[in-house]
Amino acid sequence: MRGQFDEISSIGMFEQVSIANYPTYFSSVNRLLRPGGLYLRHTIAWPAKRVYKAFAKLAKEYAALTRYIFPGGELDHLGMSVANLQQHGFEVHDVEGWREHYARTCRLWHDKLLENQAAAEAVIGSVKTRLWLAYLVGCSLAFQRNTVGIFQPLASKRLIGLSELPPTRTNLCAD
Repeated sequence: MRGQFDEISSIGMFEQVSIANYPTYFSSVNRLLRPGGLYLRHTIAWPAKRVYKAFAKLAKEYAALTRYIFPGGELDHLGMSVANLQQHGFEVHDVEGWREHYARTCRLWHDKLLENQAAAEAVIGSVKTRLWLAYLVGCSLAFQRNTVGIFQPLASKRLIGLSELPPTRTNLCAD
């Protein structure tokens, strides 16, 4: 892409970038964002572990998830996200945690898919429908049990001096 943007958002896509591609991803977002522009990212993340090796170890559920639901998907942890933002020229203004909201959201998505299971099976087949039902209920439980989180860091392209942003997101959206 070319040009510069006042605002860039990434909603539910970052998990597909993969950790190996973070430098290219963050550098590209920084290049596309005008000075002082805002970047909002909505992403699922693991809790950090005391030792990185323990963090990088894949659970069986995660292996199934990346094989059947999101091939190539990879999660980081919030600290890694904040560090990458800062290392690539962003100032982090705040982070909202949506874990409890998403426990409910995934449960409601599961329930709606279950209500419409026959229609879904007609479109994608019974195997994929069952996989998505299992995925959604599993995600709901993971968010509920706090074994995974979902965060929205709000950052801007780092400037020298004041950012001149309002003190809260509420003030940012008020006109």
